[in-house]
Amino acid sequence: MTPRFDAVGLVTADLSASLAFYRRLGLDVPGDAAGPHVEAALPGGPRLLWDTAESVRSLDPDWTPPSGGPAITLAFACDSPADVDAVYAAFATTGHGGRAPWDAAWGQRYAVLTDPDGNAVDLFAPLADTD
Repeated sequence: MTPRFDAVGLVTADLSASLAFYRRLGLDVPGDAAGPHVEAALPGGPRLLWDTAESVRSLDPDWTPPSGGPAITLAFACDSPADVDAVYAAFATTGHGGRAPWDAAWGQRYAVLTDPDGNAVDLFAPLADTD
């Protein structure tokens, strides 16, 4: 038997803020979702899971949030370099900017947002051919 990838879990200090952030990025999170555990199906089959810090501690009283940097990085593909810039700008105005858009050496327009729990959320799109 081979395990198969099924989900990514996030632990959040503010479930409502986290769900609102990811809804704004376009994830189909049910509007009536409430904690302490919420799931959203992602395109292609995997799920994104949210658990409150309190619920995680109820299962593991010794759990502490990671420190020293983001606990996880999620990446979102955009349709164009201009979309990377626009999405970044919209989120940066609400305090969720991380690293402003740049043309990466690997041929993508790239930017990094910061979600309400300090996790990195990458935005990317292929750069147009310059031939």
